[in-house]
Amino acid sequence: MNVTPQRIVAHFDLDSFFVSVEILNDPSLKGKPVYVGGHDRGVVSACSYEARKFGIHSGMPSKQARLLCPQAIALRGTRGEYSRYSRWVTQIIAAKAPLFEKASIDEFYLDLTGMEKFFNPLQWTIELRKTIMEETGLPISFGLSSNKMMAKIATNEAKPNGYLQITFGKEKEFLAPLAADKIPGVGEHTHAVLKSMGIYTIGDINTFTAEQLEERLGKWGADLYNKSFGIHTSEVHQYHEAKSISS
Repeated sequence: MNVTPQRIVAHFDLDSFFVSVEILNDPSLKGKPVYVGGHDRGVVSACSYEARKFGIHSGMPSKQARLLCPQAIALRGTRGEYSRYSRWVTQIIAAKAPLFEKASIDEFYLDLTGMEKFFNPLQWTIELRKTIMEETGLPISFGLSSNKMMAKIATNEAKPNGYLQITFGKEKEFLAPLAADKIPGVGEHTHAVLKSMGIYTIGDINTFTAEQLEERLGKWGADLYNKSFGIHTSEVHQYHEAKSISS
């Protein structure tokens, strides 16, 4: 009987990527409340941690960000630079990782399954993070766990500019005290429904049956039930550089 090997997945996320690039190109911005998305009718696409202290966040209208923090520095952004730095990080990962997926301009999943036979996956990932930071100057966080969802949650808990491993078998225990909307995909509407059911933490979710959750949330309810135990089956899909002009 073939036994499926325990998966080992790393999730890398460049911290406040657009702002980090702007700070590298203009070090005088360091330590200041900064956000990218400077024009009045636009939205904030990234902001520094100093700006977040004033309540500014990604997706917020720029006009609202200016009201929350009039002294914040609003930048229009330099898209070409973001692409250049993203390609640089992608090349570093591609040179070292046997299987990786580029989920967005600043986010990567690496499947390290089987590598544990040759070396410590956590140490290898720490070294890769160090290489990225030393070569590009960009801050980057990672999470390491048994699947993509757990690795992403670990990254979010490790930020800013840190790393975290959730070992196999500890998923449910780690998730239990976290807020329910820490599960990727739980948006404002779902979060409101969960609160109306008395569900505030991820641990609260798995006190309900999959059927009860499905009754309130449809098919997403059963999926959410599995996720509350740390179960997620999505695979890491090999990244291929797009060659088309439109990309």
